[in-house]
Amino acid sequence: MEQRGPTLRAQWLGNELREMREQANLTLKEVGEYLRRNPSTVSRFESGLLPARVAEVLAYLDICGVDDQQRREDLKQMSGELFRKGWWDGYANDVAGSLIDRIWLESRATEICYFQPVAVPGLLQTRDYAEAIIRTANGAVAEEQVERWIELRMARQQLLDRDEPLRLAAVIDESAVRRLVGGPRVMSAQLMHLVALADRPGVEIQVLPFEAGAHASPDGQFDLFRMAEPYPDAACMQTPSGAVYVEANKAVPLVAAYDRLCDAALSTGDTVAFLSDLAAHLE
Repeated sequence: MEQRGPTLRAQWLGNELREMREQANLTLKEVGEYLRRNPSTVSRFESGLLPARVAEVLAYLDICGVDDQQRREDLKQMSGELFRKGWWDGYANDVAGSLIDRIWLESRATEICYFQPVAVPGLLQTRDYAEAIIRTANGAVAEEQVERWIELRMARQQLLDRDEPLRLAAVIDESAVRRLVGGPRVMSAQLMHLVALADRPGVEIQVLPFEAGAHASPDGQFDLFRMAEPYPDAACMQTPSGAVYVEANKAVPLVAAYDRLCDAALSTGDTVAFLSDLAAHLE
C-alpha cells in the first residue's frame, strides 16, 4: 500500500494559496509574519502537507488583498471540506490514499467519463465480477481484507442511486467485455448488468470494437471528472506506481481523446445488442 501523503483536496487548496500569494508578490516570510507562522509552515500549507484551516485561509485572502466574495466563499468551503469526514474514511486503513482521493472525487463529481481497455469500471461491476478481479489481483490476502475491499467497491456504487444521480459515461474496449473474469456464469451476469445499467437515465455505455483498429488512447485507461463548484474538473490516469490526478485544464488532450473514442465506439443501442448477444453465447 502506498505511503500516505497530502490529500488531493489539500493539494488543490494549497495550489490556490500559493498562486494567490505569488500574484500578490508576497514571500513565504511575509505571509508567515501575517499569519504568525514560520515560513516552513506556510510552505507546508501551500504543498498540502499541512491542511490550512478556515481562519488561515481568510488571513491569506486578507493579506493578498482578495476581496472577491465568491472566491472567498469558495476557498472557505474548500478548507472546511478538508476536515469533514466522509463514509469512506472508515476504509482509510484498508486502501491506498489515491483510492480515497478517487472516492472523494466521485462523491463531488456531477459527471464521470471512463475509458477502460482492461476491465469493466468499478462503479459498473457486479459483486461476483469485483470479487474475481480483487482476488486475482491481490494473491494471498487475508479473507477479511478481501471482503473489506469488495464491500468498499459495492458501497461506491451508491452514487448511482442518490437523489441527484451521477451522470456516468464509459467507453469499454471489446477485450474487457470478452475476457472471462470469474468464468462464463459470472461474466454473463456482468454483461447483462451493463445492459441493465445502460437503460438508466444518465448512464451511457459504449463498447469500442476490435474492428475500430488503432484508437485515441494507446497509452491506456483514464477517467474524467466534471466537478461541482468550487472544485476544478479533474482527470485521473493509472500508472504502475499508482493513480495520478491532474486538473482538467492540464489534461486537455485526454478530453479530446475521449470524444474521439466515443466517435469510434459502437452506439449505445448497438452496444446493448452486442453485450446481449455476447452474454447469450456464454450462457
